[in-house]
Amino acid sequence: MEPNSGRLPGLEATGPQMEPRATSSAAAPLRRQFHVLVGVTGSVAALKLPLLVSKLLDIPDLEVAVVTTERAKHFYSPRDVPVTLYSDADEWEMWKRRSDPVLHIDLRRWADLMLVAPLDANTLGKVASGICDNLLTCVIRAWDRSKPLLFCPAMNTAMWEHPITEQQVGQLKDFGYIEIPCVAKKLVCGDQGLGAMAEEMGRKGKESYFLGWSQSLLYCDRFW
Repeated sequence: MEPNSGRLPGLEATGPQMEPRATSSAAAPLRRQFHVLVGVTGSVAALKLPLLVSKLLDIPDLEVAVVTTERAKHFYSPRDVPVTLYSDADEWEMWKRRSDPVLHIDLRRWADLMLVAPLDANTLGKVASGICDNLLTCVIRAWDRSKPLLFCPAMNTAMWEHPITEQQVGQLKDFGYIEIPCVAKKLVCGDQGLGAMAEEMGRKGKESYFLGWSQSLLYCDRFW
């Protein structure tokens, strides 16, 4: 696992971070925040991004940043998301010359855990095939696989039931990523069936440390 600089959400990801200077020998050590990077794609379930972020921020010692695809922006207002949002334009605006930071690499280094919620059919296909043509898919392609990456599929029932979907989900699992399975319900389009993003909060162990946006909850002391 790569060392974590802990500085990213203010677009200050590069350079070593200086340790805080203790004011006295009795000063308590600072507890480093756990960094969750949320990826959001162009499924209608992206409507739930503000709620997801607010639930994460309820957890102590958690810092959250969001990477969004351009199509996902259609479903939420940035004003309703009280954390740093990164999109494709940020990747290119940050890099002007060889010594400048590469945003998708800095995001990979900053995050302790990545959650892609929702993961739409288009991005599922890209990730399964290794395509990285936007900021989010570049982060995933560069992801440190010693850290957890969770994905929440969300799509129309007919798309979910297409034979290629099972293959692509299986490929992501083969990469070591963790599926938070979709659920059956009446979808926004009016269809009834599997394809909705899971959204139940969970609890395990001493902390309610998210993961969690479904029946699945991951609690690992080594990541906390």
